[in-house]
Amino acid sequence: MAISTIHRLCLASFLSSVAVVHAAAPPDEIRTAFATHDRAIHVKDGWIRDPYIVRGSDGWFYLTGTTQMPEQEETPEAKYNTGLGDGSLVGWQARVWRTRDFAVWEDLGSPFTLKDGIWFKARPKRFEEVPQAQWRLWAPELHEVGGRWALVHTSPSPVNGANLALSKGPEIKGPWSHPMGETIGKRHDPSLFRDDDGTWWLIWGATQIAPLKNDFSDGAEPPTTIGPSGETAKMGHEGCLLRKIGGKYVLFGTGWSTGEMRKGSYNLYYATAEDIKGPYTERKFVGRFLGHGTPFQDDRGRWWCTAFYNANIPPLPREGIEKKDLSENAQTINEQGVTLVPLEVQTADSEIIIRAIDPAYATPGPDELQQFSLSADR
Repeated sequence: MAISTIHRLCLASFLSSVAVVHAAAPPDEIRTAFATHDRAIHVKDGWIRDPYIVRGSDGWFYLTGTTQMPEQEETPEAKYNTGLGDGSLVGWQARVWRTRDFAVWEDLGSPFTLKDGIWFKARPKRFEEVPQAQWRLWAPELHEVGGRWALVHTSPSPVNGANLALSKGPEIKGPWSHPMGETIGKRHDPSLFRDDDGTWWLIWGATQIAPLKNDFSDGAEPPTTIGPSGETAKMGHEGCLLRKIGGKYVLFGTGWSTGEMRKGSYNLYYATAEDIKGPYTERKFVGRFLGHGTPFQDDRGRWWCTAFYNANIPPLPREGIEKKDLSENAQTINEQGVTLVPLEVQTADSEIIIRAIDPAYATPGPDELQQFSLSADR
């Protein structure tokens, strides 16, 4: 999206005030936080948006997300770049890391780039016309599929489209094949979900879903639009994904607390259903500052959610944040990098209850447009 004049002024003011860039917590502190599962912990430094974590069958946890190019110098200006508009420093490579304990990370480089995607082959002239500095790869996800890896992502440039790529073997690396070809089209924030019967579903937007053919060559049937019931009939505007928890389908989605773009906090919500196509419950609250996060389970089966910096001003202090109205601007308590926030996931009266445990994330702020009945769903 085009960056506004107000946004530019806010960013300029912000960068002039940046003096310290906080690193990730020390390894011992990270391990302690994982043992207690009671507070958020900053586990990895470095510019990233939309961090996605998945546990592989090999026992490693793999991380990817929207990133800058590896050679980008880590200046304060680059560190707190919003990733939006003409001044975006988002790159065109899907970078990947892996870890076993979230305290030590192994860099696996960039196993996929836009040059590995279908559009580089289908629309080469467009890639020649647009300078590489304006190529963008957004919100990649990794999914293990029958001994191979699937990588999905969206991109606004050079071609406004998505990619669904499959690795040749069990390692996250090329050569990549594209079973859907150009049929993938333009699908914002695509995600994948494997149902209990083995069917893989493609999820995109906010929210459409379609089951895929066994060879991933196309949808097995036309898309279905799903979303919460009640007054808030949409999950938000992006970052939607599906999980199966307690026998129910759980649709997660992302939105700004105020309902206005880049105003307030970037939050994660959910709704549940007995059938994947719905009907779904009303929209419920997962956590403040958890927008476009990945809910995942650790080796002990406990739930966590990724969180990242998404704001126009420096991160705010945690103290008193629960009562602070953030509606005047895009604001967060998350430092740049990957923060992991513990989740409480329970089943009560046949309902699935999902909520951040850390108090700074656990309740909606006064800027929240939707009024949640928290006592009824926790």
